[in-house]
Amino acid sequence: MNDIKFQTEERIIEMLKTVYDPEIPVNIYDLGLIYKIDVEEDGKVIIDMTLTAPNCPAADFIMEDVRQKVESIDIVSSATINLVFEPEWDKDMMSEEAKLELGFL
Repeated sequence: MNDIKFQTEERIIEMLKTVYDPEIPVNIYDLGLIYKIDVEEDGKVIIDMTLTAPNCPAADFIMEDVRQKVESIDIVSSATINLVFEPEWDKDMMSEEAKLELGFL
């Protein structure tokens, strides 16, 4: 991976750590909701993400927040957010910090 793509991905991760499900006090990245980040040469970003539950009432809000924040990064030309449910999310996908915050450790 070249430096620009790596730096862009790092900035995207930083931005994703500012997005929260309104009902959970942990960011979506540490919750393990981000499955894939693809950075293309032309600055297009494709993110595969999931939700803690398929019927999450905040789904549209969260996905739009992700798109807007990722597109606010100067070297990102556009962001496509794909909502996927395979594999199904479970608490083992969370970071250690998220598990600690939510009382799973």
